[in-house]
Amino acid sequence: MTAMPELLSPGVFADLLPAMLADLEELVDCETPSSDLAAVARGAELVARQGARALGAEPEVLVREGCTHLRWRLGGGPRRVLVLCHQDTVWPLGTLTGIPWSVTDGVVRGPGCLDMKGGIVLAFTALAQLRAAGTDLDGVTVLVTGDEEVGSPTSADLIRDEARDCAAVFVLEAAADGGGLKTGRKGASMYDLLVTGRAAHAGLEPEKGISATIELAHQVVAIAHLADPGQGTTVTPTVLVSGTTTNTVPAAGRLSVDVRALTAGEQDRVDAGMRALTPHVPGAEHELRGGVNRPPLEVASSADLFALAQQVAARLGLAAPVAVTVGGASDGNFTAGIGVPTLDGLGAVGGGAHAAGEHVLAGELPGRAALVAGLVQAVLAPQSGRHGRDGGRLGVPDEETVGG
Repeated sequence: MTAMPELLSPGVFADLLPAMLADLEELVDCETPSSDLAAVARGAELVARQGARALGAEPEVLVREGCTHLRWRLGGGPRRVLVLCHQDTVWPLGTLTGIPWSVTDGVVRGPGCLDMKGGIVLAFTALAQLRAAGTDLDGVTVLVTGDEEVGSPTSADLIRDEARDCAAVFVLEAAADGGGLKTGRKGASMYDLLVTGRAAHAGLEPEKGISATIELAHQVVAIAHLADPGQGTTVTPTVLVSGTTTNTVPAAGRLSVDVRALTAGEQDRVDAGMRALTPHVPGAEHELRGGVNRPPLEVASSADLFALAQQVAARLGLAAPVAVTVGGASDGNFTAGIGVPTLDGLGAVGGGAHAAGEHVLAGELPGRAALVAGLVQAVLAPQSGRHGRDGGRLGVPDEETVGG
């Protein structure tokens, strides 16, 4: 039976908290809105420097359709673990003026600190300390993408390719409330329904027009009825644009629709319903764009890794992780969607993602880093427990092998 290296205790990482906060401040102060490719590239340069220092290797810089992604493939052996992060945020340039970096009473604030620059710092810190302790990281891939917040249009295929042969994917997205691990995520679908009518003067001869607004009004109601609350499926009409002037029958309009579902079957049902929509107003025409963006991360995809996290946490003296299913999607949906065991929400603990109150609890960072490090060790140096994707066994060491 292969001996497991000692697990690194939270105490080891507690000594590194000032360094973790310094790295996080550096990342937060480099604003990286997804829509600004130059800003994302600048952020990638900074992440590359931090990662090279932590991992002892320079990343591959992958630019796809102008968007910059970073990949570290450690060692030359078969891929076992994918550590998945993103460094783009929802915050526009200049947000720091109103929400500057701060640490007050152990609460870290700043745009993107929780979602998910804190996760990047945790990943690099955990892996750097494993290297320092002599753990062989051959088989670990670290991927930091630059377009997660807009649906990963240029990185989705890259993510799936990197995950395909792995035994485990660890997603460093922010924790659920209270530090819970995200063992389930709804799948996300996004649609735009474009309606074409015919313009006419609203006062002189409205009967000669075909109103895109009236057509869209009928479609909003039909689309909303595709939801199934009992199945946890939400179908939400969101942005509605129609018409040009107040005295013209609208000739064109557009409706955006957000769909979230817990199962692939529900996603398919709603997709079929969206594609079956037909015009209600005589003469109106439809064009439907979009479709399934991310498949669900179903609980079955994370069950074994969540059990492993519970064992690792127990050995480290950490509170038992709680399993949470959330409505938001992440890049972990892609990896679970191709059948790779995936555990999400391993990043920073805090709250307020995408809101002005976004924050990280600094005191939770050491324990979180220890948990990430322990999970990586458990997959790389298995000795008992569940079977991994390629038949390798996943397990954790006995209590006496917890060090630090």
